[in-house]
Amino acid sequence: MQKIAVIRADASEQIGSGHLMRCLTLAGRMRREGTEVHFICRDLIGNLNHLVREQGFPLHVLPRHADDPSLTGYAAWLAVAQETDARETGEVLRTLAPIMRLVVDSYALDEVWERIVRPLVGEIFVIDDLANRKHDCDILLDQNFYRAMQHRYDGLVPPSCKLLLGPSYALLREEFYAAKKKLRRRDGHLRRILVFYGGSDVTHETEKAVRALLHLSLPAVEVDVIIGGSNAHRTQIEELCASHDFLHTYCAVSNMAEFMANADLCLGAGGTTTWERCFLGLPAIVTAIAENQLEICRDCADAGLIYYLGRWDEVTEMALYHALYVMTKPEALTQIQNTCRLDVEHHAEEGTNIFAPC
Repeated sequence: MQKIAVIRADASEQIGSGHLMRCLTLAGRMRREGTEVHFICRDLIGNLNHLVREQGFPLHVLPRHADDPSLTGYAAWLAVAQETDARETGEVLRTLAPIMRLVVDSYALDEVWERIVRPLVGEIFVIDDLANRKHDCDILLDQNFYRAMQHRYDGLVPPSCKLLLGPSYALLREEFYAAKKKLRRRDGHLRRILVFYGGSDVTHETEKAVRALLHLSLPAVEVDVIIGGSNAHRTQIEELCASHDFLHTYCAVSNMAEFMANADLCLGAGGTTTWERCFLGLPAIVTAIAENQLEICRDCADAGLIYYLGRWDEVTEMALYHALYVMTKPEALTQIQNTCRLDVEHHAEEGTNIFAPC
């Protein structure tokens, strides 16, 4: 019998693209192991549902609802109560039964949602970063670096839950492993800068970075500015860059590993791209663009993995300018080059793939 797995994840202007992108990576790994993978995504403003279809996965779209004003915080990202989401998700799950695995990647969902859908699936695989709520799951993946990561989920998951914690379990696309094999040795000289702040960049970090670069005279340095597919300010950014030959703009690229491998320095956010950068040894000046990135960024900075500037509402063009000025010094760039690396296991090449459904 064909193994079937279902992934419940969303992208939107508010959520960004990170959750969906890492789920697409996981889906690719499961598909290579012989699993049929379906996605359930809600029709949210700024969704990236087309990416699911483009990668050949069956997509089941949950309807758009008017925003529920009673929902606050991460709950508002879902646009409906999680009980409603569980009921609508369950209707799809029943049409696909039997389901070996349900993957859940949403800060708005917890054990309430999971217990409703539990009878419809074989196992529940949760992807989380927050460790701020209880889960009823069989496997939990948190790929982030924390100083006390081994105890983050104490009391939040069942005793039998298998925990996959830390960057060694990061969900990296195959292009990154290919890029790693032929990665050039960086020599501490700044020749190319990459600017990328995620799929939506609602806090306008890309524009801040570009303006900081325009204030700083960097002869012979080329800059690749990548604009996320959900960025509502794409036109303004492109216009800002258009009259400067050293600024090259791209939108929603599919070869991010190539851009990272070619760069000597990145200006970026503290999201899932952190592990992509560290895997390729790319030094980064980082801004936390969401509350859930603050602890990760602080711990990564303490470990020497990133040059951390602070949270989005504290980081100014001038702060970026000064950080860039520091990084023009070969000794500063070399120092962070020597500490920003992290190993990520290529589990897809192991005899038993831990990401494959049981």
